[in-house]
Amino acid sequence: MDIADLIAKATATGVTIAAAESCTGGLVAAALTDIPGSSAVFDRGFITYSNAAKADMLGVSNATLSTFGAVSEEVAKEMSLGALHNSNATIAVSVTGIAGPGGSDHKPEGRVCFGIAMLDQPPATETVEFGPMGRTNVRLAARDHALDLLRQAIRQTSVDLRK
Repeated sequence: MDIADLIAKATATGVTIAAAESCTGGLVAAALTDIPGSSAVFDRGFITYSNAAKADMLGVSNATLSTFGAVSEEVAKEMSLGALHNSNATIAVSVTGIAGPGGSDHKPEGRVCFGIAMLDQPPATETVEFGPMGRTNVRLAARDHALDLLRQAIRQTSVDLRK
């Protein structure tokens, strides 16, 4: 399914989308809004590059940030839930990672954590190790993976959510 198909399927099922992005800096929102008709399903995006922005805009807890760090599934989960609760969306995806250059032995370049939250379902998270493929390539791979997560979530939504 390409992005236009994602938008069409979301429209057909009444799904609305929000995105909470850190390392991708709005690439997910840009990919969605590049498609004509996306305004029917894309509610909003949150670019929360700093920890303060994650806390202020999405309600990510400072304790979670301190304990696990910004690049963690715990933060990705709170980001997706925050985007869902601070929007009119029925599905929210989040992305937080280390695009590079750099990283550490503990959190290497190319590690990206994702969250997906849907109404009336527990959130899901995952970590993908893209590796040190360069900042641009990590960001693009993370964008594409986030869009794939949205595709999968929309496929699971067989019921028309419009009420």
